[in-house]
This record gives sequence, structure tokens and C-alpha cells, in this order.
Amino acid sequence: MSAHLPDTRSKILKEGLSAGWPICLGYLPIGMAFGVLAQKAGLTPFQIGLMSILVFAGSAQFIAVAMLSVGASAVAIVTTTFVVNLRHVLMSSALAVYLRAAHRGLLALFAYGVTDESFAVNLPQFHARTWDMPRALVVNHSANLVWLFSTVSGGIGGRFIPEGALGIDYALIAMFICLLIFQIRKRIHLLTAMIAGLTAVVLALLIPGNSYIVIASVIAATLGVLVQRKTKRRRRNHG
Repeated sequence: MSAHLPDTRSKILKEGLSAGWPICLGYLPIGMAFGVLAQKAGLTPFQIGLMSILVFAGSAQFIAVAMLSVGASAVAIVTTTFVVNLRHVLMSSALAVYLRAAHRGLLALFAYGVTDESFAVNLPQFHARTWDMPRALVVNHSANLVWLFSTVSGGIGGRFIPEGALGIDYALIAMFICLLIFQIRKRIHLLTAMIAGLTAVVLALLIPGNSYIVIASVIAATLGVLVQRKTKRRRRNHG
């Protein structure tokens, strides 16, 4: 696609939605499951919608609601979600290469809508030079609207669903298991996941509260980096 060809709004919207509809489809059940869990944790539909607007990060929202339901402190919730969302720094850095000429206001709007799923859709398109900011914005914010709609719908409908019904209380665990499986591509990833899991179990028995989640994540990530560097150094020495 040539950058010199005039694009109509309808074409931009159509191409953006064509790329982003799988994300929207996936957000519907996950968002509704979150809404139900949030309602059971004591949040109103308005509060659920406000969280989806201000945060717009599925994993962080699930974690926050789970920690709220067990009475975790605000400091623990903020720290945990902050660490979980640090990956957005890396994703935004990878996308920034293709958006150097973009206006700062548009960059802020775009950055707000970056998620794991929109990143996975937009990056290959940018890399292939078939994409631009308007189309990426359609992907990001169509997903944002569907997430907002589904979470609020789940919050409204949650009052009619008995607690623990349909396995909804397992949605958070199931989502993170799926995210973990899809991210395990090498042995080092599996090793890091195992270290994190074992460390979290041990620390949960020793440390009160939910801070063991953050500590286990930092320990596992640090050890993973050290093992990876040592492995690369050994390969260079033998190469």
C-alpha cells in the first residue's frame, strides 16, 4: 500500500476492524467473566466500567479484583499490577520504531490502547509496511469498546449468576495458564515459569498477604536472565 494514495475513512475503518475483530471476539467472554467476578467482589457496574476505562488491562484487572476479594492492601494491589504491566514498556518500545513521526497526542491515544492482543496484531502489519496510525487506532479502540461493553455487561448480569457457577471463578487461573502456555517457546521460558511457581508456593507459606507474588516474579525473572546470559556466554566460548 502506497502512503501517497488517499485513504477514505470508511476504508481505514474497514481494514482496522478486519484486523481487530478476532480480538473483539475473544474479549467478549473474558470481559463478561471479569465483570461477573468483579461484581462478586463487591464492585458496581459503574465501578467496573470505570476500571475498564482507566486501566484497560485484562490481566491487571483480574489480579486487582482477585486481590480485592481477599482483602489485599492498596499498596500490594498497585505494586502487583505495576509489575505485571511492565511488559507494556517493551511492547510500546517495539511499536515506537514505526511511529516516530506521529503527533504526541495521537501517540498517547495509541499507547492507551496497547494490549498483548493489539500488539500482536499491529506489529506484523507495521513490520510489513502495510499499516499506519489510523488503522492501528481502530484496532486498539474497537477492542477497548468491546472490553468496556463486555465487562459492564458481566457486572450487570453477575447478580443473576450464583457465585462459583459455570466455572467463572476459575476464569482468572485459566486465562493466566493460557497466557503462560503461549509464551513458553524455549527451555529458558519453561525454567523461569517453574522457578516462579515453586518460589511463589514456598513464599506463600512463609509470608502473609500477597506480596509473595511480586517477590516470586522478580526472583524468577532475575534468575532467568542470569541463566540466559550464562548460556549465551558458554555458547560463544565454545563457538
